Amino acid sequence: MEDFLFLDQELQPEECLARDTVRAFIDAEVIPIMAEAVENAQFPMHLIPKLAKLGLLGLTLPTEYGGAGANFLSYGLVCQELERGDSAIRSFVSVQSSLCMYPIYTYGSEEQKKKFLPKMAKGEMIGCFGLTEPDAGSDPISMKTQAKKVADGWILNGSKMWITNASIADLAIVWAKTEQGIRGFIVEKIFKGFASHEIKKKMSLRASNTGELIFSDCFIPDSHYLPGSEKGLSAALGCLTQARYGIAWGVMGAAMACYETALEYCKERKQFNRPIASFQLVQKELVDMLLEIVKAQWLNLQLARLKDKGESNFEMVSLAKLNACREALNIARKARNLLGANGISLEYSVIRHLTNLESVFTYEGTDNIHHLIIGKHITGIEAFN
Repeated sequence: MEDFLFLDQELQPEECLARDTVRAFIDAEVIPIMAEAVENAQFPMHLIPKLAKLGLLGLTLPTEYGGAGANFLSYGLVCQELERGDSAIRSFVSVQSSLCMYPIYTYGSEEQKKKFLPKMAKGEMIGCFGLTEPDAGSDPISMKTQAKKVADGWILNGSKMWITNASIADLAIVWAKTEQGIRGFIVEKIFKGFASHEIKKKMSLRASNTGELIFSDCFIPDSHYLPGSEKGLSAALGCLTQARYGIAWGVMGAAMACYETALEYCKERKQFNRPIASFQLVQKELVDMLLEIVKAQWLNLQLARLKDKGESNFEMVSLAKLNACREALNIARKARNLLGANGISLEYSVIRHLTNLESVFTYEGTDNIHHLIIGKHITGIEAFN
């Protein structure tokens, strides 16, 4: 779409290259297959090695662990292009990178980093992130999953729900209550007592693998305990902050796809012997869509620069995620309306993005939770309880 306020002038050559490389990949290999993937509710597994070859798994991690050493602005631009293809693709990369590789890198031992991160960067090991439970979503402190210390390890019991990559993952980063507080563990699928089940009959994120994790007296050796997770719940929430940052950029990719589809459709679709783009109310909708995309991109750009300088915080990320998800969903709804009956057809990308955004609006912190996070920051008063 048009670079209305010349955002590209603010980017370094390597940042443009990262974005443009992924954009070409999405156009050539993702968009042509997504309608079928959504209709069949299947994640396109054949894309994983290609995503790895592009260096997108652990993009911001150091090269010594298999990452690309890219900055956070590059990662944001990549997420935008991935979700322009489909939320399922961005979700996969986000979970692998921000929710699985990031905690191993940040909270893991040197041995854990060397054992897992290079394989994950190559797509040889897939991860998932186990925090949400059937009765603990926005209130993770109420989780029921528990890990009990035993000789040479831990015994894990409990379950996690609505987990991206659940049934295709080789390992899970699992958060559980212990006598010392909430701690993190690397749980491999080969461990006895660990099972996963895919959730079927979804009407959103249909091309994303989503499931449940179940732990029944699952033994976790001490070598798989994340030592840095002694920070407690804040360690898990730190992972969510990384993921939310990628989402803020990603949903703008979905919004861009909806806007571009609607714009081209309205210029070609004729009613009353005129293109519907010639009508005032249609132009108003298109302008409002462009306006919110441009505003969100510049907010995201500022956040990225602050993040790269180490000056961002989780409240800023909540602000960006709240704004981007709300506006992307509104843009998708406007586009669906402008396409009329064609707006519900998978021949166009709009309905696919619209239903996906209904989930992205909720996951990694609901709209209400992000309001309360920012509300606490500006008032100094916590309103969660």
